[in-house]
Amino acid sequence: MGIQKDRVKFNVGGRIFETTATTLANAGRNSLFGAMFDDDWNLNSDATITEHFIDRNPDCFSVLLDLLRTGELYLPQNLPEKLLYREALFYGLLDHVRSAKWGPFDGNRLRLAQSVTGQAPGDGTAIRAGPDGGCCVAHGSMVHVYDWMLEEHPPINLDYQRVNDAGWVDSENIVLSACERLGKGDGGMGLFSASTGELRYKFHVTHENQVKSYTAGALSFSSDYKLFSSCKGRSNEYGVGVWDQVTGKQIDFFYEPPGWSLGDADKLQWLHGTNCLLVATLFPRKDNCYISLLDFRDKSMVWSWSDVGAPITDERRVRDAIAMEETSSICVVNEYEDLGFMDLRRSAGSVRWSSRSRLMKGKMPDEPCYPKLALHEGQLFSSMNDCISVFCGPDWVLTSRLRRSYGGSICDFSIGGDRLFALHSEENVFDIWETSPPPII
Repeated sequence: MGIQKDRVKFNVGGRIFETTATTLANAGRNSLFGAMFDDDWNLNSDATITEHFIDRNPDCFSVLLDLLRTGELYLPQNLPEKLLYREALFYGLLDHVRSAKWGPFDGNRLRLAQSVTGQAPGDGTAIRAGPDGGCCVAHGSMVHVYDWMLEEHPPINLDYQRVNDAGWVDSENIVLSACERLGKGDGGMGLFSASTGELRYKFHVTHENQVKSYTAGALSFSSDYKLFSSCKGRSNEYGVGVWDQVTGKQIDFFYEPPGWSLGDADKLQWLHGTNCLLVATLFPRKDNCYISLLDFRDKSMVWSWSDVGAPITDERRVRDAIAMEETSSICVVNEYEDLGFMDLRRSAGSVRWSSRSRLMKGKMPDEPCYPKLALHEGQLFSSMNDCISVFCGPDWVLTSRLRRSYGGSICDFSIGGDRLFALHSEENVFDIWETSPPPII
């Protein structure tokens, strides 16, 4: 920066503030203050202007100016948090405020930041974290959407069509999959505005050049803007469909082979390194478990595992599965939160179970929920009853547990936007876990 020591004076709502060009440059090019600099980050100077008047809240300006100076956010008790967010939006500093409120995600340093009670009359069924720190919560046919400030947007109502899954395309758009209603058609998938709840377009399934009614299930997204969904139609439309996220057009369909299960899948996961899709159909949706990797380039099933024909006990019943590309394996979990691993380099292998998580098992709640798995930046997460376990290292050692005092069992959780969201089953409430921001040295 050519002029680092130039002082800049502001009159904000009648109060005078003085700072430097260096401090203002910390706001970035896309902020209101970015327009005060030229392309080389030299301050645009005009001898006739001695101060810049801004007709905004001076208390909020003081907090935001201090944030630019120190990188720390201090909010006085008499200043409403939502008011600060509104002012930060005006100045183009929302990202700075968000970064100061919580740090980069680390499962072993998470703290319970807030719990939100929903307004739906029934229990929630699914929660999905958004890319910017917001989330959406599905309750039957209703989806409630929250931004990163946890302000609720207009809900999405699917008119009595039960929501099966939800996924964020970006911070402005959500895809919902829903059940087909007998005699009504409908069902399938739609792209909705996260801010207004408006339906932007539907994703259709075409079979033999005819548009078919179908039930859409689990969702997954690839980095090249493809959308995957498990599908069940009335005729032969059982399998996994592929659509273009941008246009909404169907571009492929992997039909379910005889003796296998794809259309009822509980989980889909796109593997970026291998260009394959993990498809897992699990108990109790089916009496048996089916896990496979699909390669859409040549329409082949390159790896598969099932417990069909094997003696099954509750201790060996797979409740969730997740692919771990770095170790070429699939992690599964049973209802006791025992982890199991399968080697993807073997065409047909058994599950290698580990029961070390039982060391910390507590009393079973009145309404237990099946465990769920998530993998995020080298850390493995598993929900069980009213807590979430974090596993780390090459041997996946249990390193920490997240638990709160009320709300009952965790029926679903999701990680995104450097936050973890946990949805409870017995109370219509979800928790937000954040990592404390790193100390300023």
